[in-house]
Amino acid sequence: MTSRIRTPLTDLVGIEHPIVQTGMGWVAGPRLAAATSEAGGLGILASATMTFAELEVAIAKTKAHTAKPFGVNIRADASDASERIDLLIREGVKVASFALAPKKDLIARLKDAGVVVVPSIGAAKHAVKVASWGADAVIVQGGEGGGHTGPVATTLLLPSVLDAVDIPVVAAGGFFDGRGLAAALSYGAAGVAMGTRFLLTQDSSVPDEVKEQYLTRGLQDTVVSLKVDGMPHRVLNTELVDRLEHSGNWRGLTAAVSNAAKFKSMTGMKWSAIVRDGLAMRKTKDLTWSQVIMAANTPMLLKAGLVEGNTQAGVLAAGQVTGIIEDLPTVAELVERIIEEAVDRIDVLAALRQSETSSYVTPRNTNLSPEQFGLTEPDTA
Repeated sequence: MTSRIRTPLTDLVGIEHPIVQTGMGWVAGPRLAAATSEAGGLGILASATMTFAELEVAIAKTKAHTAKPFGVNIRADASDASERIDLLIREGVKVASFALAPKKDLIARLKDAGVVVVPSIGAAKHAVKVASWGADAVIVQGGEGGGHTGPVATTLLLPSVLDAVDIPVVAAGGFFDGRGLAAALSYGAAGVAMGTRFLLTQDSSVPDEVKEQYLTRGLQDTVVSLKVDGMPHRVLNTELVDRLEHSGNWRGLTAAVSNAAKFKSMTGMKWSAIVRDGLAMRKTKDLTWSQVIMAANTPMLLKAGLVEGNTQAGVLAAGQVTGIIEDLPTVAELVERIIEEAVDRIDVLAALRQSETSSYVTPRNTNLSPEQFGLTEPDTA
């Protein structure tokens, strides 16, 4: 039987383990989200790359495979964000997560309906703002994380956010095993969120040949590129990414316009809706028009790589943990392993705390001796 670790996150959401599977576009669909929730974590559907109708189907499929809590990630600046919020409330989805912080009135609307609101943030000041607006918890991603990311490492960003707010903080960026979970908990986090580690499981829909590409990479094989969509984006360093990095701005803009047309055709969106979304992005993210146009690259380039398996024409979002992951477990196996490893680490840490009258207790499931931990038997002479 898998051990349990109770934190403010597990109490808030009603899950068994403080592990969150992030809402990765084209990756976090019903199969992965349901598998994560069934394993006791929090699965999150990625809706930014879904039409409204596709999101309806995805929620229904997820509910058909798990009765446990799950979440949906929504773009707060999307033109149909209000309708998607109505859908979450109507379907009884437990968690609404946001890559871009929702406004105060949207948070209040969700909370009034009993939905837990968990924005992702990249700085302590943003955490303070959303906490003041009523957010229930935040996910904070350090620079090691895949996809859109910031410049500050998790080991510095996490404590800065923990010091700034008193709501549960979930750590993301660089986590893949139980040691990381134990470390995050020791900082004061309420759990960890992982993207790349869940992408590299048997329950992920990413083509097997693409997963094998991830598994062959080292710690130096990701790059933070501005050429994908004009914003810092951590991806695998492929031939396409290398070409993008060495291409001129005009070539990138031309490709972006072409991809915007493809995205419009695929989703059935009207040009007016795309323009409204672009205006919202420019206002909320303080982007130039060049960056707004380049942002059209992201859905199509990620789809080519992560769905179609065409790494010559697509990009592969990847955290730095890519270079240290070596296997493809099921989600259930992964969650159980992480929890057991974390419990072992916590036991080891507990054994480090000694009083004058205590005796040494060997941490369970470890082959290390007391001397290797820097511990000695109490002096009874």
